[in-house]
Amino acid sequence: MSQENSEKVEKEVTQDEVINQTAAEAKTEEGIPSAEELTEEQKLREDLAAEKDKFLRLFAEFENYKKRTSKERLDLFKTANQEVLQVMLPVLDDFDRALAQIAKSEDDVLFKGVELIHNKLKDTLVSKGLEQVELKAGDAFNADFAEAITSIPAPSDDLKGKIVDVVEKGYKLGDKIIRFPKVVLGN
Repeated sequence: MSQENSEKVEKEVTQDEVINQTAAEAKTEEGIPSAEELTEEQKLREDLAAEKDKFLRLFAEFENYKKRTSKERLDLFKTANQEVLQVMLPVLDDFDRALAQIAKSEDDVLFKGVELIHNKLKDTLVSKGLEQVELKAGDAFNADFAEAITSIPAPSDDLKGKIVDVVEKGYKLGDKIIRFPKVVLGN
């Protein structure tokens, strides 16, 4: 009897499987995917979406890298001469002082000769991107563009908190200041 029961159970299981399989085939034929296929398809879609997201992020990161390196490269080209120009600034200052002293003498030929050399040096440095930071007595002090070396009592009330004298000229290369002008403030 137990053998008969087990055969009946096997037949019932087999019949249930056949019914489920037939229903699944019918659904598939109708265009409705079975639950197992749906989950597998969903998994594939999720995997595809994850890979697509990963690809888009990698692509965006690479584009950002290209933009950043190209910007850094342009900045490097703009400031490549910075070291050489900074070394030449004291020479330019010496020429300015020499011109001021020679102008006091009465030797016009000497003044013209030194002025020609000074202008040639200055023009060469300007052609490489050097610009003078324009400050003069009476301008408002801005710590972003000038360095205050001392403060003195203001000669007049309108110079209080303003620049009284420019001791050393400042220069910039492009938009970057490579030497801040040294100024005296009135208090």
